[in-house]
Amino acid sequence: IEQICKTKEIVKMKKEVKNVSLCIQPLPLAVVSCRGGDGRSNALVVGFAANASLAPAMVMVGIAPERFSHHLIKESGCFVINFPPLGGFRKEYDYLGSRSGRDVDKFKALGLRFGEAQTIDAPVLTDCPVNIECVVVESLRPGSHELFIARVERLRCDEEYLNGQGCISWDRIGVK
Repeated sequence: IEQICKTKEIVKMKKEVKNVSLCIQPLPLAVVSCRGGDGRSNALVVGFAANASLAPAMVMVGIAPERFSHHLIKESGCFVINFPPLGGFRKEYDYLGSRSGRDVDKFKALGLRFGEAQTIDAPVLTDCPVNIECVVVESLRPGSHELFIARVERLRCDEEYLNGQGCISWDRIGVK
């Protein structure tokens, strides 16, 4: 009986949250870079990025159709997910999440350092310790964002962020 009473007390303490639009805080912070058929590159902050399959390795990003990069990814069928170091990329992260590539060349405005992906036609943000080159295999639109499901073509990580087993050590990047 005492256990039942304690359980009911816990339930009473919780409050219903009315705004569920961001009920799960996305971590780690992610920046998607891409390039359109005209050669124009862009990068944007995404709040929806996750593993989608282990075998074959696939990831998923969600991008609202009104975003400039949405069109570029639909056109090219590829993108790079870049994971910046927490704290060391804050100014860039905030800028990339608050400006549209329609209006400004974000790479030039920020002086972003980038290289070319090895397996796809897209820029890689070289100041980000983790870069995942992806080819879209499917997309769906269950609501406000289109989910791009993509096969991982190449995963690169700065050596200092790898553990002894060769896996990414997210806590070293700043994600716990």
